[in-house]
Amino acid sequence: MFARRTDWKLEPNRFARALDAHRAGGVELLDLTASNPTTCGFVYPDREILQALADRRTLEYVPESKGMRSAREAVAGYYAQRIGHGGGRGGVDPERIILTAGTSEAYSYIFRLLCEVGDEILVPAPSYPLFEFLADLNDVRLSPYPLLYDHGWQMDFAALRAGITPRTRAILLVNPNNPTGSFLRAEEAAQLSKLCAEREMAIVADEVFLDFTAEPAAQPTFALHDACLTFTLSGLSKISALPQMKLAWVAVNGPDKQAQAAVERMEIIADTYLSTGTPVQLALCKLLEIGRDMQVQLKSRIAANLTRLDSWLLAQKEVTRLQREGGWYGILRAPATRADEDLAVAVLEQCSVLVHPGQFFDFPNGGYLVISLIAKEREFEEGVRRLLAFLNTQP
Repeated sequence: MFARRTDWKLEPNRFARALDAHRAGGVELLDLTASNPTTCGFVYPDREILQALADRRTLEYVPESKGMRSAREAVAGYYAQRIGHGGGRGGVDPERIILTAGTSEAYSYIFRLLCEVGDEILVPAPSYPLFEFLADLNDVRLSPYPLLYDHGWQMDFAALRAGITPRTRAILLVNPNNPTGSFLRAEEAAQLSKLCAEREMAIVADEVFLDFTAEPAAQPTFALHDACLTFTLSGLSKISALPQMKLAWVAVNGPDKQAQAAVERMEIIADTYLSTGTPVQLALCKLLEIGRDMQVQLKSRIAANLTRLDSWLLAQKEVTRLQREGGWYGILRAPATRADEDLAVAVLEQCSVLVHPGQFFDFPNGGYLVISLIAKEREFEEGVRRLLAFLNTQP
């Protein structure tokens, strides 16, 4: 009765079963995976947000396939501010911006634009597991290319090249990567651009965490990239810590003929759905402005939690932290005495601490645990203390 694309394994895995059992037992849980900013104790300017949404123009429906011009100009303004801070040139054309109800929808637009059934997209590993479901729903095949860690992360270009087939349509990158927090180097971007131009492939750059850098200087955006056809994704979920507002976008750039053709086709796709809500579009300029203040809070929390984490790491020997350049996550490396899922279950059952097993993000080997750096500070400190005490007593 059902399509094969939805033939997923729906039975809970051991980790999910252990979590359900722990919650059913009523024992307090220290959640080191908490990454929903609206539940992590940040102070939102409630009145300003509600006022931004209380626009009488929301009572009239005036559909625009790419999104309201004023909202697209607000997105272009966001990039203009980044260019000013980052020393780039030029700007992002509002006519090459398409609004969506979240980046997941943006991915679907891009996959449908570029791929026939069974075509391939190269994706980084480790990275976010959502891509597998999006690929299934759009009848696309994912082919992973590895990110290697050696005092920092880097793309394995030999493996990436080996993974390209006649059916490869694009290379997807997350900048900074989730969860590694690594940015693409300038020389890597240049090499990737040359490769895609030669093979007539596109770059899909997910930049939702772009504003959350470990260094004061802003990182360059792929939204200005024109060496090959490039789709740059971002949105309010991370920029303004407002995942419930459901507004994201795709900025299209590249050689003029290719970019214009892509926009024209994507406009038809967008017009078919018309999914982005009027209230959030009208409020977008204000919500992006609010985002700058919210980022100050999030960056302060990340810095404070990292300081706590590193102080605990210095006091023990078994666990290390991998370098990060941005994002919201930290990666711990522990002795690989068992599978990551088994380790995470043991931490849950014996310490009442919730962490992500590395295999959830397709880490190639065992011994990796992923934790959120925006968790509430007291909960984070106690959770890390318990976690490290446990890991340092394992045989």
